[in-house]
Amino acid sequence: MSLRSSTLAAALLSFSALLPAAGSAVAADMPVKAVKPIIDVPFFMVNDNRLTYAYQFTATDPGDPGKVAKQVYAFTHFDVWAYGTNFLTIEMLKSDRNDPAAPCPVGVTGCAGATEFYGLFRSTLGFNEIFNTKQFSAGPLRNVSFYFGADFNSKNDFVGPAKRSVVAGLQFAFNLPYKGYFNVAPVYYNEFSNHNSFLMPAFNGGIGIADGNTQFRGTWAVETNYYMDLGFLPDYLPLSISGRAAWYGPKGQGTSIPIPGNINTVTEFNSEPIRLTLDVSKMMWGPKYSHHLDVWVAYRYWQNKFGIDHKNSPVCTGANAGSCTEQSLYSGVSVKF
Repeated sequence: MSLRSSTLAAALLSFSALLPAAGSAVAADMPVKAVKPIIDVPFFMVNDNRLTYAYQFTATDPGDPGKVAKQVYAFTHFDVWAYGTNFLTIEMLKSDRNDPAAPCPVGVTGCAGATEFYGLFRSTLGFNEIFNTKQFSAGPLRNVSFYFGADFNSKNDFVGPAKRSVVAGLQFAFNLPYKGYFNVAPVYYNEFSNHNSFLMPAFNGGIGIADGNTQFRGTWAVETNYYMDLGFLPDYLPLSISGRAAWYGPKGQGTSIPIPGNINTVTEFNSEPIRLTLDVSKMMWGPKYSHHLDVWVAYRYWQNKFGIDHKNSPVCTGANAGSCTEQSLYSGVSVKF
């Protein structure tokens, strides 16, 4: 998920000046006041849309000790307007048979892989832009923004998750060399709805919640991302690096009554610390087509997946050891349209 506001906006902030209409002399050669040109400023200074196909080699699914390969199809939108930025991504993730779709019985192999839809939205409103000032810039600090967004998912596996969450807080945007950036956002996070079929009474000796729906308490979170062109390389090798990391605090058990085996969540760490991107279109057709076709490879690390305690939860220990920690190579191709 990288926001490229500083990099993309810089290429589109120059507008051609309009020539004023020529004035004609009047009686007594009185000067004619020049008409100030009107610049037609677009609503979106950047409007970037992409389609991506990617492959994740060794994902994990809590409670399943096997590794899961996933094909990922994604649409991503990013824009910059007068007061901030908007980022939206919608993904369809198709698992292999190690992450089976329902109603495959637990322990049965050979079922079709599950399909997940995941959406994420993040938006910023810059204080420098809102208040028409530069007071929120100092040294490498470029801006401070109000930061907010939401997440949702739906998956047809046995658990049947249906996550709904919101975030709100501040973002601090810093400049990096070669027109890069680093953003850090301390936020309030609230996963106000989800689903877990294992918490239903049929799977807990008659003790649980009837519908499996959960509601977690609000907690703290920190979301970060960065991007930088490797500008020290020769022009024929247009590479860039980017990444993200996010910490989400403990959010409770998600149920109003204690359920055996359903222990408190712990701090979750979800990251893609590095992604190396080759701008194939720029390399082949020149700067005019920069980032129209990208090929990239990344590494993912996800500890305490979904907040499940990888050390103490029965979902993650014993025969399921390692299922709540994801370490995976991730590669794909993105096309701008």
